[in-house]
Amino acid sequence: MKKTTRRRMIDLEKASFVLKAMAHPTRLVIVDLLSKVDQLSVTEICEALDLEQSLISHHLLIMKMKGILGSNRNGKNIYYYLKLKEVMQVINCIDHCDLSIFD
Repeated sequence: MKKTTRRRMIDLEKASFVLKAMAHPTRLVIVDLLSKVDQLSVTEICEALDLEQSLISHHLLIMKMKGILGSNRNGKNIYYYLKLKEVMQVINCIDHCDLSIFD
């Protein structure tokens, strides 16, 4: 395999890893929320999305394990922030897509 093709394959594998980690509407919304602020607590995210804490915590943990999010503990609260800011390129791409083709 040519060196440039091999490099491209590695880059696409990395992209696939991140896309798989974000491949859920709730995760995309969480990333979008965190892109607008420095950090949010689990409670704040739950209130913003009107979803149960157990569901939000599950999605946050997956994205944290994949390196997309980071967290800080302050007392009883855990605050999450966007660690891999490049994922906003995915959100921006979605914002510019014509999603009506899926109707």
